[in-house]
Order: sequence, then structure tokens, then C-alpha cells
Amino acid sequence: MGLTTELHDTPGHPIVIARNAHVAGRRTVLIYGHYDVQPVDPLDLWSSAPFEPEIRDGKIWARGSTDNKGQMLSHILGVEKTLREDGELPLNLIFLFEGEEEIGSPNLAPFLREHCEELRCDVIAISDTGMVAPGVPTLGYGLRGIACCEVILRGPKGDLHSGLFGGAVANPATAIARLVSSLHDPDGRIAVDGFYDQVRPLEAWEREMWAKVPGVGDAEFLQVTGSPGLFGEPGYSSAERTWARPTAEVNGIGGGYQGEGSKTVLPAEAFVKLSFRLVPYQSPKDIMEKVKTHLEWHCPPGVKIEVNIGHDGKPYATDPHSRFGLAAQNALRTAFDAEPVLIREGGSIPIVQSFREILGADTLLLGLALSDAQIHAPNENFPVENFEAGIRLNQALLKELAK
Repeated sequence: MGLTTELHDTPGHPIVIARNAHVAGRRTVLIYGHYDVQPVDPLDLWSSAPFEPEIRDGKIWARGSTDNKGQMLSHILGVEKTLREDGELPLNLIFLFEGEEEIGSPNLAPFLREHCEELRCDVIAISDTGMVAPGVPTLGYGLRGIACCEVILRGPKGDLHSGLFGGAVANPATAIARLVSSLHDPDGRIAVDGFYDQVRPLEAWEREMWAKVPGVGDAEFLQVTGSPGLFGEPGYSSAERTWARPTAEVNGIGGGYQGEGSKTVLPAEAFVKLSFRLVPYQSPKDIMEKVKTHLEWHCPPGVKIEVNIGHDGKPYATDPHSRFGLAAQNALRTAFDAEPVLIREGGSIPIVQSFREILGADTLLLGLALSDAQIHAPNENFPVENFEAGIRLNQALLKELAK
């Protein structure tokens, strides 16, 4: 394409940098993406090979087609097309691609600190988020943070015969169920002491604006998820719960015999994997300290508890009506020929707040994913229409940001 490229080794996976020839006085935009993906399991649920992209029914089917290789490639091809048609870009460009986003980007923040002067930019653009509905351009101005942990409860030194020992010693599988149930009140509010201390109320203008966003009503949530009913914190719509309220979720739980039929054992241990989505002003470190205290306090008798803290990421929010926010909205209008909507994202991109803290630049979240993209699940897909719109979006965005 004519860009200069650099491959930087890290303690984990390499970081890729590409640039055009920078011109003094021009604005600089950094476009970020990640080339790592989630595991493909369970493989037998895929309708085609996950790492052999296939186009059918107007969609690209493959692991990473949406998250994040397809969206990332749209920006690459948009730059390539602009260079081919115009001979140069209207501003200074930095591509930064990493391979550890799905595990919290542990090596990217240190890399940013080490190379902060050469990565200085006016604004950052990321397409690793979603659209509220097909054909509806969407600008995200916030992300929930995340904090993860794994809890292990240990009982006897080995699995025991449930008839000989059941009722005489604690069952770790029963204990883990009791412990998990302590995380929420019956109405769905998180029961960890102090969990909501830093959570600020939604602004009235946000609630009014989101009530008009198409494709995110309760009926749409039920249709997309296939769930028999909705459940969540009282007093909020489904969109408000996912975009702007914190959560505590069980991501996996297990212990004891998992095979076919019965095996009457009392398991030696049980586990649960937990994640907590956080909103602006909540600190992952503070939340995990409160969660750990809660889990240890509520641990049933007769078992030993081990809490292993996992990866985390800070929440993020910016002003969608800033100069660059308005430029992004103009670019979305051009790319989709429709009026954009403004939302906060329910997911997490842990490095976004680090971009702000280290590089001093805010981030534009220009999502191209749809809610049925099967991200992190079998049969991940990306509409060809959105892939092509991403190319147009990149071209329009660079022109708008250069003004």
C-alpha cells in the first residue's frame, strides 16, 4: 500500500505499526484493531470451517470475521483505496494492531508508555463495536469496564461416595451454588456491599435519546437472544441495563461428575468463573477487593475458598458532541446515507482508557457489527454490506477528521 511498517515483539504477541509519510501541521489519527480471536469451541456447532472464511447468504462466516479482523480490514482497504485514488491521505495516519485484546491487552499499555512520543495523535478510531440495527450507523461514546476472577472451593482430599459420606461433610458443588446465589438480590441487583458506591445516575438526555433508538427494545432483545423472558435490575430498560449499568455474571461453573448417566460422588472441589462489567467512575481494582471480601464472607462452612483475580479494564466515556465526535457522525452519515445514533457500548475494550491516559487522546467507537454476528460463539459472521460500508466509512472519516 505504500505505508511504512514495523513489527514489535512483546512478551506475548507482536504489535504491528504502519504509517504514511507524516506532514507537519496535519492532524494525526491512530486506528486501532486486534488480530487475536476467541476460541472456536464447540467446533461441532460450526456450519463451516472457522478459519477458512466463506461467503454465503451475503455474509462472511469465520472466526474473527466481525471481531475484529473484518472491521479492521475495512479500515485497511479504505486507506488503500484512498491512496490509490488520491495518491495520498489527507492527514497523518498510524495503524496499531495487537494480538492480545481478548485477554485484556496486558502488553499494550507498557508498549504505549515506551513509544508514547512516536504514537502521539489527535484522536483514535476503533471499529470493534456494534450497530444497533442493520443500516443504522452507530457512534459509541462509552464502554463498560471489566473485572474477572475465578473462585475455587475445595472440600475433601478426593471425590467421595455420596452415600457413605454425603450429609457428613460439605459438598463443594452445593457450596459454590450457594456462593453464586449470594451475588444478587432476588430482583437482580448486585448484593456486594459498596458495589454501587461510584455509580452515577443516567443523564435525562441519555434516557430520552436511547428510548428512541431503533432495534434495542425489549422485543428485539428477546428475538436476538432467544430467551424466554427478560430479567435484570429494576427500573431500567434492556438497553440501559446493557449500556450503562454494572453487572455481575457467571461465565462458567462446574464441579463433580459431568459424564453421561449417574455417578454418585461428592466432588472434591468446584469452581465458578465470574466477570463484572463496570460503568464510568467504578475502579476494577476497588470492585475486585469488594467482591473478594464478599465471597470470603459468604463462603459456606466446610470448604476452603481460593479467589484468583483475572484480567480487567477500566470503563470509558467521552463527549459525543465534541469536534471529533461531530466529525465521526458526519462520516457515518456519508458511509450509510442515514442519521447516526449515539450509544454507550455494553462491551469492554480495556485499552481505550489507557489510550486516553498515556497518549492523551479520546477514542471514536465506530461499530460495524450486528447483534446476530455470533461474536465469541460458533458461526461468527459479518455482512458483506457492512464490510463495504466500513471501507466507505474509513475514507469519509479521514476527510472529516482532516478538516
